Amino acid sequence: MKIICFGDSLTRGVTFVKGRLKILKNNYPKILQELFLNNNKGKFEEDIHIMNKGVFNDNSDLLIQRLDRDVIQEKPDYVIIEIGGNDCDFVWAEVAKNPTDVHEATVPVERYINNLKSIVIKIKEAGLTPILSTLPPLDPVRYYERIVESYSSQVSDWICKVGGIEHWHSNYNRSLKKLAEELNVMSIDVRSAIKRAGDLKDLISDDGIHLTEKGYKVFAEEVFQKLSRILENDARIKMDKI
Repeated sequence: MKIICFGDSLTRGVTFVKGRLKILKNNYPKILQELFLNNNKGKFEEDIHIMNKGVFNDNSDLLIQRLDRDVIQEKPDYVIIEIGGNDCDFVWAEVAKNPTDVHEATVPVERYINNLKSIVIKIKEAGLTPILSTLPPLDPVRYYERIVESYSSQVSDWICKVGGIEHWHSNYNRSLKKLAEELNVMSIDVRSAIKRAGDLKDLISDDGIHLTEKGYKVFAEEVFQKLSRILENDARIKMDKI
């Protein structure tokens, strides 16, 4: 059985430490693979193989462009889609340069949802099963600190006037969850799981966006718990049909 983890840098396993981005070896797809190897022996007829198709800096526009190559042609059984953090972000250099202007997110929420809908439909049409992951939480205080350090305090002032980055981030997440309900697609609430897991300073890295290894472990464990139930249920359905 093949499961593809399809998404952005949070799927790839990027973290931010001492002012630098780095890719963690223990990313969530790798931890997920280990969880299946260590905990599900004998439960399923097939071995479960996890593929990491996360790309740094991807948004939903870019996900559509590589959907055929990285997902459809691989013919997986399940596809876990994690995307949105870069969609709801802004071009901060432009905001800093023109702090009194109106600025749109990189991918406005309406286009983001249409993109997700298109991805889900194409995956279903290919006979594969899509699963949507919610957006992991961010740490707005450290996020603002990084943006201000990189640009200017005017950036922070501007985003606060329009509701704050957490407001934008949560809006995309709510829209994603609503879409999952409308399309009757399984979703995994990693956002709530990470918030429940403890101090966000231990779970989210210094940039306020990417996760730490501990954060990715919580991400993987939540996916594992939900996905295991899905696989067990699907296995029972297949047995009942025999």
